[in-house]
Amino acid sequence: MIFLDFNIVQTLMLSIFLYLFGSFLTNKIHILYKLCIPPPVVGGLLFSLLVFILEYFKIVNISMNTILMPYFMSFFFTIVGLNVSFNLLKKGGKVLIIYWLLCALLGFCQNFITYISSKIVNINPLLALMCGSISMEGGHGYSLAFGKTLENLGVKNACSVGFASATLGLIMGGLIGGPVAKYLIEKYNLKSSVCTNLKKHSLQINKTSSLVNTNEIVFFEQVLIVLLCMSIGTALANFINIYFHIVVPSIVGCIFIAVLFRNTNDKVKIITVDFKLLNFLQELSLGMFLTMALMSIDFFTLSSLFGPIIFIVICQVVFIVLFSIVICFRFLGKNYDAAVMISGMMGHGLGATPNALANMNSITNKYGNSDNAYLVVPLVAAFLLDAFSIPCILLFINFLT
Repeated sequence: MIFLDFNIVQTLMLSIFLYLFGSFLTNKIHILYKLCIPPPVVGGLLFSLLVFILEYFKIVNISMNTILMPYFMSFFFTIVGLNVSFNLLKKGGKVLIIYWLLCALLGFCQNFITYISSKIVNINPLLALMCGSISMEGGHGYSLAFGKTLENLGVKNACSVGFASATLGLIMGGLIGGPVAKYLIEKYNLKSSVCTNLKKHSLQINKTSSLVNTNEIVFFEQVLIVLLCMSIGTALANFINIYFHIVVPSIVGCIFIAVLFRNTNDKVKIITVDFKLLNFLQELSLGMFLTMALMSIDFFTLSSLFGPIIFIVICQVVFIVLFSIVICFRFLGKNYDAAVMISGMMGHGLGATPNALANMNSITNKYGNSDNAYLVVPLVAAFLLDAFSIPCILLFINFLT
C-alpha cells in the first residue's frame, strides 16, 4: 500500500481543486444544480468516497492536515453574525415572528426526535443528536462546529454523522418542499395576491461571488473586524467553558460578539463595513471549511452507522411534513404566502437557505410571486434562527452530557 501524507499547503491546494471540481459538476449535472447541492458537498464527498475505495482495496492510504479548517469555520460564522441587524426585525411584522417561533419549535422537536430515536436504534443520544437540528436546520456548517465540540467530549464520528445527515437532509429538503406547497395551493385553490412584476430577489440576502470597487485598505479593515470578533468571541466561549462548565462552541462566542459589534456600529458608526466584500469572504471561507471537512470523512468507521442515520432522517422528514401541513400552514394564515413559506421551511428545515430559495422559486415561477415569503424566509433561515437554535442545541448537549 502507498502512503500519502499531505501537509497544510498540499491539503489547501487539494481543497481548492475539489471545490472547483464540485462547481464544475454542479453546473454540468442537472439534478445537482436543481437540488442546489453545494460544490463542497459534491467535490468533498466524491474525494472521500475515492479514498474509501483506495483504502478498501489496500492501494493508497491518504492522510491530510486540516488544521486550517476550524479557522475557516470561525471566520464564516463571525461574518454571519456581522450580517445580523436588529432593525430587520421591524420589517417582517407579525408573520416574521410567527415563522421564527415555528422554526424554533421545529428545531426543538427535531432534537427530541433524535433522543427518542437513539433509544430505538440503541446508539449514543449525543451521536444521534447530530441528526437533529444541528444537521437539519444547521446544515453542514453546524455539523462541523458542534460535531467538533461533541468529539472533544468523547463522542466519536460526530462530524461524519452530522455531514451524512446534513447531506441526506439537503437532498430531501429539495425534493419535498415544492410538492408539499403545490399540494396545499391546489387543495385550497390559493392565489397569489401580488400582481406587480417585482424583482423577487430584491429582498433576498445579497451574496456576491465577485469583488467590486475595493482596495487593500478596505480589504484589511474588513478582515481585521472579522479577526477581532473571532478572537474576542473565542476567548469568551473558552471563559464560559472553563469557569462555568457550560459547553459553548467557539462559534457561539464569535457570533455573539459579531452581532454586538454590528448593531453597536450601526448606531455609533465606528467604521464603515463593506458587506459585499464580507459576503464574498463568507462564501470563500464556507467553501474551504466544508470542502476540507467533507473530503476527510472516514467512511470505514461511518459504515456501521448508516442504518441509524437513515432511520432518524426519515423520521425527521415525516415529522416536518406533518408539522408544516397541520400546524405551520394554519398559523401562517392558511393562504398563498403561507404555502410558499412552507416550501421554504422544508428547504432550510432539512437542508439550507439556498434550498429554501430554490423551493420558493419553483413555486412562485408557476403560481405567482410572494413578497412576504421572500422577506421572511431568508431573514429567519440565514440570521434570526440562530438566536433559538444555538441555545436549544446547547440545552440538549448539556442535558445529555
